[in-house]
Amino acid sequence: MMFSVGSPRNLAEDIITGNVALYGAIEGEAYFRGVAGERFAVRNSGALAVVEGVGDHGCEYMTGGTVAVLGQTGRNFAAGMSGGVAFVLNELDKFQSRCNLGMVELEKIISADDKKTLHQMITSHFMHTGSRNAKRILDSWESMLPKFEKVMPVDYKRVLEERKKKKATARK
Repeated sequence: MMFSVGSPRNLAEDIITGNVALYGAIEGEAYFRGVAGERFAVRNSGALAVVEGVGDHGCEYMTGGTVAVLGQTGRNFAAGMSGGVAFVLNELDKFQSRCNLGMVELEKIISADDKKTLHQMITSHFMHTGSRNAKRILDSWESMLPKFEKVMPVDYKRVLEERKKKKATARK
């Protein structure tokens, strides 16, 4: 089946990349205007990625990098995630039941740095893909931001806080 440019289809709902995309990625940026299959960004250790949805086991065993999901996730998101950060749009308020909370916590996005990072990621996604979903989020940024969840590995957060304290102490 073929679709022409200008088709009424919503590309953000189409599977655009197969299973295990970005498996073991160590650097770079990737923007997907559509949904990724299962195990998206598994073992990601340094890449930045934006996608409009993911299948089961997204960000599994992730050790670094940053991922933004502008739509729904499958089950078992973040299983074994020990590093990096993921931002997930939780418009339907179902994400907590799909996230594996064994090693991560869900946080609201409150820091200026997180807000800036997420906004830049979505802006770049829009610029590279023309995503209508990204545009919708950016156009309603203040009302959309509270619908995002920050997926933060517990031990990684502790290490970052310890580093921050050591740096502050060294400056004194």
